[in-house]
Amino acid sequence: MRIRSTVHLTHKRLSAAFSLVEIIVAVAVLVILTILVAQLTNSATAITRLGTKHIDADTQARAVLDRIGLDIAQMLKRTDIDYYIKQPTGYNGHGNGHGYGHKLDTGQQGSDQLAVFSVMPGYYASYANPVSQGSPVWLVAYRINADSSQPSYLMLERMAKGLWWNGADTGGLNSANTNLPILFLPQTIAAMDKQWYAAVNNDTTPKSRDSAYEIVGPQIFRFEYWYLLKNGNLTDVPWDTDARPTQTTIDTPSGIGLTDVQAIGVAIAVVDPTSRSLVSSTSATGLFDLASDLDDFKTAPGRGVGGAKKAGDIEYRWSTVLETVAQTGQTSAPSKFPPPAASAIRVYCRYYDLRTQ
Repeated sequence: MRIRSTVHLTHKRLSAAFSLVEIIVAVAVLVILTILVAQLTNSATAITRLGTKHIDADTQARAVLDRIGLDIAQMLKRTDIDYYIKQPTGYNGHGNGHGYGHKLDTGQQGSDQLAVFSVMPGYYASYANPVSQGSPVWLVAYRINADSSQPSYLMLERMAKGLWWNGADTGGLNSANTNLPILFLPQTIAAMDKQWYAAVNNDTTPKSRDSAYEIVGPQIFRFEYWYLLKNGNLTDVPWDTDARPTQTTIDTPSGIGLTDVQAIGVAIAVVDPTSRSLVSSTSATGLFDLASDLDDFKTAPGRGVGGAKKAGDIEYRWSTVLETVAQTGQTSAPSKFPPPAASAIRVYCRYYDLRTQ
């Protein structure tokens, strides 16, 4: 009887243990669950990282567009003062060439520049006395730095120079040390080569490295603007060409200022710091080549009736380019461009109504 009892207990213990097949199945299930959790974690991390990049870009874009809006709101809107803005003649823009922005014939290649008079605060030269002689007017200018040797290369810069009521100075108007005056026509901003060279040029010469420029958009590498006219047309010419067929600039043959302009549209392309570093480590010219692929306003194909320009054209064209680069991993140059970086680039647009600004 004792022997039978021992055998019976041993058999019960063996029956309660896991079989080899059961252990293998459990391990397999555990491995599958671990892989699924890891994939979910990786996906969540990637989504969070991309979301952080977008938030970073959104924050930068909002701050810069608000800054531009304040400058335009305080811009002097008169017909007897000069503006350095894009127009068929008297404007050179960035002048990068090589198909930059796909515009080869009008001198408006790539990222735009502008210089206007505004009552927003700026910096006075060290020799100026703003209390006794300074005016409340400043020269405000924007550009994407084109000097690859500078730390601000392919970043949005803003200049704000305090002006005197007049430029009376022993150095004369041809001296770089002349106090900066407010300019009334027929004198123009572009003609003040010594004092305001950097406001209307963007090259590698020392004159273009004005200390009054400060980086306001370190993540912004493309800047474009255009005009909404009072007749409802969107154009890169700041007047109604049908009503003014002989007009060549805003002050020739007559001074019209921005009287035909209802609003100014601005578009910017923003790349977050991580993506910019990734692009730089992949190709030395990648970001420049991508900026070259982003159309100028004039070349953005209209999607309205008869091919007329309509709101949203620039955003559509730029987004299409970015999607193509994200899929192919290269620009049209061609140069290599990391798809994740292209996917993270954001495009923003805002209109500034001159009636309410």
